Amino acid sequence: MIVLMRHGQDDPDRLGGWSDAGLTEEGRRQAEEAAEKLRRDFPGIRRIYASDLPRAWETAEIAAREFGLPVLPVPGFRETNNGRLAGMQKAEAREKYPGIFFAALDFDEPYPGGESPRAFRDRIEAAWAEFRRDTEGLHGDTLLVTHAGVINVILCHESGIPFTNREMTWPTPHAGIVAVESTGSAALTS
Repeated sequence: MIVLMRHGQDDPDRLGGWSDAGLTEEGRRQAEEAAEKLRRDFPGIRRIYASDLPRAWETAEIAAREFGLPVLPVPGFRETNNGRLAGMQKAEAREKYPGIFFAALDFDEPYPGGESPRAFRDRIEAAWAEFRRDTEGLHGDTLLVTHAGVINVILCHESGIPFTNREMTWPTPHAGIVAVESTGSAALTS
């Protein structure tokens, strides 16, 4: 089984994407609670992977302490590359880039200096296919700590629902946990 986990809360006044922001105090608390839940509900976790963006990496390190495991980086599971908007204060982004946000982009329209929704989807689907191949048949469960957008693409792919940037088909709360069975079925556990 692959267990997907969204990172804890980061600065709510800044844009995420490829931001280098870490967790807030609340985000660390969320990650600690989720790590305890992982240990209780998924004691078979034997490997922990994470997006290399700080908020996901920090969340994964908190979970790794519960299991006594190292965290392995998987940069392919970064959130959408929002280019020049990454980490920008939301008020500043509204002023400098009015109307530029993920759900407003045309499917092939990239963020300024970033990627389009189609490029994001394609990157995540390719990374997921490789990840599934690499972890299939390994003993125990695998934890992947990543981002809401990434989890949304993965769950759309696994369920056969076409991905769209116009809405979040599978919203995952901060430090939310989703188990993906080898059959492709998924269940949000928190």
